[in-house]
Amino acid sequence: MFRHQFARTLWALLLALIAVVGLSSCRSAVDAQQGPVTGSGPVVRGGELRVGVLGDLSPAKFLQIGTGGLNGHIVANVYDTLITLDHASLTPRPSLATGWTLAPDGLSLALNLRRDVTFHDGREFTSSDVQQSLLAYLAGPWKPQFKRTAAAITRYDVTDPHRVVLSFAHPVGNIFDLLDSAPIIDAKTLDGLKAGRTFNGTGPFEFASWTPNARVTLVRNNNYWGGSPALDKVTFVEGNDPKSLYTRLRTGQLDVVDPIGLTSHDQKLATSRYGFRDIEFTGAESEVYVGVNVANSALADRRVRQAIAFAVDRERIMTDVYQGAGYPVNLPWPKTSPAYDASANHTFTRDVSKAKAILAGLPPVPPIDLDYSSQGGTSRIVAEIVQSNLKDVGITVDLVPNDPTVHSSKLIGGEFSGLWILEHAFAQFTPSTLAVSAYPFNAAKNASNFVDADYAAAADAAWKTADPSSPEAIAAYRRLDAVWLKELFLVEIGVVVQHATASPNVRDVGWDRRVQFHFAGTSLTNPDRRS
Repeated sequence: MFRHQFARTLWALLLALIAVVGLSSCRSAVDAQQGPVTGSGPVVRGGELRVGVLGDLSPAKFLQIGTGGLNGHIVANVYDTLITLDHASLTPRPSLATGWTLAPDGLSLALNLRRDVTFHDGREFTSSDVQQSLLAYLAGPWKPQFKRTAAAITRYDVTDPHRVVLSFAHPVGNIFDLLDSAPIIDAKTLDGLKAGRTFNGTGPFEFASWTPNARVTLVRNNNYWGGSPALDKVTFVEGNDPKSLYTRLRTGQLDVVDPIGLTSHDQKLATSRYGFRDIEFTGAESEVYVGVNVANSALADRRVRQAIAFAVDRERIMTDVYQGAGYPVNLPWPKTSPAYDASANHTFTRDVSKAKAILAGLPPVPPIDLDYSSQGGTSRIVAEIVQSNLKDVGITVDLVPNDPTVHSSKLIGGEFSGLWILEHAFAQFTPSTLAVSAYPFNAAKNASNFVDADYAAAADAAWKTADPSSPEAIAAYRRLDAVWLKELFLVEIGVVVQHATASPNVRDVGWDRRVQFHFAGTSLTNPDRRS
């Protein structure tokens, strides 16, 4: 009896000890992520940065912007572009090109190239690599959004290996958007890149390994022209859902999560309550919207589209879903755009009575599909709110969840049957880019199957004005605004300001307008994480 009681007591003490040790270990991991923010002092070299992302690498969409974070992060860290656009303005900054001269008539652009650049395999970078990269960008199999801009280049002068002169069919107002986005790739290993086997760039990190559906690892390029990065390596850890990435971040298994990796709610919780760092991607805003297929007979009448625009509760979506990380709009421009016009964003606000009055004079609207991406969960919540909003005015919609790949394919092919929810980019670039490059807006071919001569003319006028901030260009942007507010083939909801979340151990994370991380200047305050 005594022996049994003693054993039970001993066993209870042992369990308690295990619980205390386990709890202490967990707290240590979390506490390590909740230390003071350190963004100054000497840079400490070494360590592995663990980055949480949703989804896997997709070589088939390697140059396609906005189809998933991992592709973009690889492009941004393994490759360089000729220029980079400033965060706060659209001013081009030197990268592989050190200087440039645009001809007064806007029909040619001469770029001087760096002389101290090599690819990761040791081959020297020259002007012919610029030509081959842009031709590969144009030729596919990828479907990059700046393809139309690249197609306007009619001639490459590469007689000088350290200078390239691009000639254009007409002035191209968004040429620097292309040069900021198109990576310089190695034409000699192009087949390997298309197959996802070879990633030979000039960037700060070299591609080391890819375990499908698990992780991608990059290692430091010690010969980088911009200086050897502080980090030994970067590992992208792939997750299937935002909740798992949030848990891994909280428990010290990740150092940073990209903007699409966490829900707005969890991002705000981690930064406001648990001491993680909020990284706001200034100049990389996106816009959430309701797309409309005008070829659907129920949506062909623009008055139905007006009723939808009055029905949508933009304030609720931006407040509840995006936790205030953005603001409602009627037009696609963020406040950072030279085309932003605050007065035009009050045309459509939620007005159920007005929406019902419009529909009262029309034939009944049959049920309509409302597609959304199943990735993440945010789109589903937005779709459910829009479904409820439209029910309030008498329009029934059936929700259709899509795998991200299917959703993207429907967008590119203009194959959504009725309505859809998505976020678009490109309004944060030169304004003409939106109407000539983005799938939802492209005047030549768009996801809404909207064709209009006035729209095409306004898009063309904006694009073919060499100076995108000139009075002529601004006038063209206003013409585009008029078409969007009148035709409503896209019903804008709000501008979303992108935020990443990082451990206090991480400092100096860079980003670009395509919501891609740049880790060339990033370091860890405690690379070995043992103290």
